[in-house]
Amino acid sequence: MRRRLERNRNQVVISVGTQRRPFQNMFMWSFLSIPRSRRHVRHDPGVEFPSTGIPPELAARMTMAEQHEWHQTYLRRHQVSRRNFLRGSAAAAAVAALGTAPFGHRAYAQDAPLGVAGRRVGYGSDASSQLRLAAQLSRNPGATKVFVDHGPTPGLGATIEAEVRNLRTQIPDSSGGVLSAEQFYVHAPVDGLPGRTPHFYRWRTSDGFVSDVRSATTALPSARNTLGWFRFTMMGDQGTNETPTFPPGLSAGDYDDNSYKADNDPTAPHATNVLNQIIASRPDFHVLAGDIAYADPTGGGKPAQFVRKGDPPKGFDKFNPFVWDVYLGSIEASASTTPWMFATGNHDMEAAYPEHGYGGHLKRLDFPGNGPTGCPSVYSFTYGNVAVLSLDANDVTYEIPANQGYSHGTQTSWVEKTLAAHRANPAIDFIVAFFHHCAYSTVFDHASDGGVRAAWGPLFDRYQVDLVLQGHNHSFERTDPIRSNAPTRVAEDNAIVYPETDGTVYYTVGSGGRRRYNFQPDEQESYRGHAVADTFVPNSYFWTADGHKQAEAIAWSRVRFHNYAFIRVDVRPGNLLSEMDVTAVDEYGREFDKLTYRREVRR
Repeated sequence: MRRRLERNRNQVVISVGTQRRPFQNMFMWSFLSIPRSRRHVRHDPGVEFPSTGIPPELAARMTMAEQHEWHQTYLRRHQVSRRNFLRGSAAAAAVAALGTAPFGHRAYAQDAPLGVAGRRVGYGSDASSQLRLAAQLSRNPGATKVFVDHGPTPGLGATIEAEVRNLRTQIPDSSGGVLSAEQFYVHAPVDGLPGRTPHFYRWRTSDGFVSDVRSATTALPSARNTLGWFRFTMMGDQGTNETPTFPPGLSAGDYDDNSYKADNDPTAPHATNVLNQIIASRPDFHVLAGDIAYADPTGGGKPAQFVRKGDPPKGFDKFNPFVWDVYLGSIEASASTTPWMFATGNHDMEAAYPEHGYGGHLKRLDFPGNGPTGCPSVYSFTYGNVAVLSLDANDVTYEIPANQGYSHGTQTSWVEKTLAAHRANPAIDFIVAFFHHCAYSTVFDHASDGGVRAAWGPLFDRYQVDLVLQGHNHSFERTDPIRSNAPTRVAEDNAIVYPETDGTVYYTVGSGGRRRYNFQPDEQESYRGHAVADTFVPNSYFWTADGHKQAEAIAWSRVRFHNYAFIRVDVRPGNLLSEMDVTAVDEYGREFDKLTYRREVRR
């Protein structure tokens, strides 16, 4: 059911709608029209359409920060007041009263009970003693307080008051108006916990909401006297199968994953299938290599604009903040009990927000915060004998330059310093890096990024990084071990790799749910049960510093799988020898590749 209240085209228009799925209809929004006389119209040869865009020739030279400032200047000329946020909320309450809202019949109203959903957990800077709990609120909490009750048993016993972070979004609408949203996220740090020990928690509000009790577990400490096998999972480019119903009238495929290739089942919920396999794997933690929710499905790092259907005007990225409501609800079944650790990709540069387009993430997500200043998604944590680095490839990519160089070299300096410290630590055997853009891939759409190779490849060689996990290309691909930009040996399925001498293996796992990409023309898949004798690729390419594609013939592509998949990593720390199995698994739980990494323990 929908209701549209309209006076005339020179006055405020408020559109509201209800939704079927829990918690997608819990957030304030309003659409305000701008009088036709104040609309900005750009004329392209033979084309006329309403636009609020930066001229394309100017946008091409602007950084994310500069585009955000332009964006804010525009919105200051077409300001949406706090009153209008609340007016949208009140109108929505009238509609919700006629429907079935999961938190009561007046879920939008400010006097309705406050609800908490989209629960998730991550690690702090010390993963063995710190958990970070987060969730989303159904409305502005006002004076209502939000708490986390927690403790070592389901009886809980301790309480902390959560921090409320208010995220306000105002972006131009392609029809000439402004789409406004106000979302509320709550965060609670829990420190001083014992290593690899379950900790129980529930969310509670002062006006009566109480969630069920769930538990999350801290990391295995990095010490030889606390050994035990553990597992983590990884994929990238996830998105959601559900079509947001805010604002009303969105078509499937615009802000969700429902745009599959004709040769694959278009009715299968691929992102959900992969997520269910991850849940069934029971990992100790999960890492996601960027392109998280796809609230910005165009991903060019351009000014944000809401586009109800079709492509955005030239110079814009289409953006809908309510995609995040759907996404956070979709991963709750896993993320509320298993720490999810995020890197950022090109679709995560949201120009509606400051901090180089990461301002929304700082409201929604918790990062460990131990990376270089100004790079929120750059951090490191350790789990047992594995050190994990999350890097922001948007800073070094040659392909999509919107955030290129934003750290002014501080990220790469931090990477070198951090890798050196981990490799010098005798308690650390394996080093894993995950990020978005691919240093090594042959997938046709993006292939390899010369900027990532140039910035980090020599460091991965020098400090003997064992495993590099990438996204961006929507297929699965694994390399042979690489050192100095060339393969060192063939690593077939079920091979044993010795990273100290063999080099680093790179995985592309952008196969978490979004529409699949093809490999190069005439390039064949090769995986368990379908291996080809010759995996040489004569016609791949990498991105150069001037934004062009440089052709290259490569011999390092060993496994190629053109479907939805993730990887499962099983680590067996030892006193003399440590091993790590990396297994590729498709969306239905079928394994199609496996390598074992082996290192002698240093004394």
